[in-house]
Amino acid sequence: MAGDAYKGPSKSLQNGEKIGDGDQYPEFDIAVDPVEGTSYLAKGMTNAMAVIAMAPKGTLFEPGPSFYMEKFAAPKEARGKIDPNAPTEDKLIALAKALGKPVSELTVFVLEKPRHNEMVESIYRAGARVALYPAGDVGGALMAAIPDSGIDALMGTGGTPEGILSACAIRAMGGVFFARLDPQLMSEKAAIKAEGLDTTHWHSVEDLVRSRQVYFSATGITTGLLFSGIEQTPGLERTQSLIISGATGERQLLTTYHKLSDEASAMDREVINA
Repeated sequence: MAGDAYKGPSKSLQNGEKIGDGDQYPEFDIAVDPVEGTSYLAKGMTNAMAVIAMAPKGTLFEPGPSFYMEKFAAPKEARGKIDPNAPTEDKLIALAKALGKPVSELTVFVLEKPRHNEMVESIYRAGARVALYPAGDVGGALMAAIPDSGIDALMGTGGTPEGILSACAIRAMGGVFFARLDPQLMSEKAAIKAEGLDTTHWHSVEDLVRSRQVYFSATGITTGLLFSGIEQTPGLERTQSLIISGATGERQLLTTYHKLSDEASAMDREVINA
């Protein structure tokens, strides 16, 4: 496999980096986050996962120097019924109508960040509930797109790499996703201005991922909204992974038991007997 590696700051892969042999294999754009929720994983908190997505070369949105995006995600029932430029309350009224439920029964996933304080107040004023999480907006976006997940929408600003990954999964599932560049750092704002990029335009999921031939996979590291984290027992390691194919729209949740090496099993026994 070869392709452009899409990455945000402080990651091993860089934008435009090539991996694999393009002369022998089909070429893909790749979006990857080895640890989504890095700082929170270090504290043993929820929703950390390893995520990768791929689509045919040239079909993933190029965000330039953008590190942050404002996002909106919802189930497929809301397609064509949400104006991303509308105020928060109006978006929720339209979403409730599309889902056939009162606004008071909506639950909105929001990252627990100071930048979202005003938006959270708007959600409460509209009468909806808020599910605040310290990290994991890829998981939140996926939950918003999956029917009857307990999450009806994701709103707010998070990382751009996470936005592209979410767009890949939601495009594959046929859900609703909008995003606009929303720089938070002074250096980021200056770089985006120098590039002449528009921070007011909301990009649809079809703008962000210009192909249905998209593939997405995520594996839980710590237990969160979507799946259990990594668990070890003597001789075995259990993982749960979500795999989504845009070609068919199907998704699978796989639980796998990996046999540990004899050396790793011996280390486990030493820990248990300590």
